[in-house]
Amino acid sequence: MDKTLKILNTWICEIQNDRIIPVFGDIIITSGKISGIIPKDFSAYNFRTSESTEPGSIDAGGRVSTVPLVNFHDHFYSRLAKGLPSKGSMSNFPEILKNLWWKLDLLMDADITEASAQMAALESVRCGVTYIFDHHSSPRFSAGSLGKIADILKKSGLRGVLCFETTDRNGKDLSAKGIAENIDFLHNLADDNIRGMFGLHASFTIDDATLEAAGRLLQETGFGVHVHLCEDVSDRRESQRLYGSSPVERLNRFGLINSKTILAHGIHLTGNDFAKITNNGAAIAVNLDSNMNNAVGITQFPIFPSDIPLLTGTDGMNSNPARTLKQAFLFARHSGMTFSEAFSLIKKIYFDQITFVRRYFPDYPGLVSGDRADFIIWDYIPPTPFREDNFWGHYIYGMLDRTIHSVVQNGSILMDNFRINIDEKPIQENILKQGKKLFGKMAELN
Repeated sequence: MDKTLKILNTWICEIQNDRIIPVFGDIIITSGKISGIIPKDFSAYNFRTSESTEPGSIDAGGRVSTVPLVNFHDHFYSRLAKGLPSKGSMSNFPEILKNLWWKLDLLMDADITEASAQMAALESVRCGVTYIFDHHSSPRFSAGSLGKIADILKKSGLRGVLCFETTDRNGKDLSAKGIAENIDFLHNLADDNIRGMFGLHASFTIDDATLEAAGRLLQETGFGVHVHLCEDVSDRRESQRLYGSSPVERLNRFGLINSKTILAHGIHLTGNDFAKITNNGAAIAVNLDSNMNNAVGITQFPIFPSDIPLLTGTDGMNSNPARTLKQAFLFARHSGMTFSEAFSLIKKIYFDQITFVRRYFPDYPGLVSGDRADFIIWDYIPPTPFREDNFWGHYIYGMLDRTIHSVVQNGSILMDNFRINIDEKPIQENILKQGKKLFGKMAELN
């Protein structure tokens, strides 16, 4: 007999034709799918009456359930970077790369990669993120690195789209190994829950031969690329100096901009760049925390063409793309967009993300009967009537500022009432062990 899971007394935010329809009631889950939604009269709900629940079921207590969050640009390998010793100037973006990140990624080995992925997985569940597009870099540990990350995601009950950051900055030998890891993973290890992309660092660290090789693969397979694009003005400047073309022109020349491509950041783009991106259907993933931290500029939402899909990422700064979405709204307002325009921007991003993630996972749910049972429960009880016509006010000013109460993925409970459903002790011990080792390695370099 199939095990049934019940989520009781929750506002169910069903997605229907780019509309959010809140329905109060219970969610019935059987064999990993939503087998039924039972509406209730919220006005008759009594918070003081605790319903007895079957073991493993969740009484949401009037809280709001939505589809899970997606992080469209993460760097798991950054997770152990907190508090690392570093020397050398970091007064501009190229120096930040040279004196921190390009030192750190060369120190990544199998064990540090595993611990970093473990930490990222735990953080992601706590933030309600169950779909992750990760951009991995460990140049001296390439072969098997994506498989190791995939194993962690599977053990954590998460779905991911993985790639290895290919770059020529460390020489042709390591570049070739990066290409090989991408190809091996795409052809041999991707499955229904773990997909693949072709990873590239950024135009200014990749020569034409590498871009050409990636382009051939995309033409043969239809895969997309995951690449940093114009995060800093130095990408434009150095690409022009070294290769005689802008980053977008180079990517476009080799056929790397398509409907499955993620262009991370996209801060320093021109009208001509936007036209090429629009024509090829690629999406731009914005990462506002990281951009401010690195002082590279802020996404200028008012100038973005409406035809370009917009996604939210974290660039490894944290695991919480909800924070990015809230900041997108605030920056839109700060830039002079009206409330109506800023609300429309958030609606656009919300539905753009659902459209894009379904290019990799067609069964990404809409929280309706028959869908795969992936959803999150926010620690938010609407203080005023909760309806379709005021959902976005609740979402932007209420939910995005709250933590996640519970997480259900494929019908399994990953987190219930803020408690993750795994033994964290051995994982935390491994994270601390590998963090100490990485700290020592960085100290030796400095």
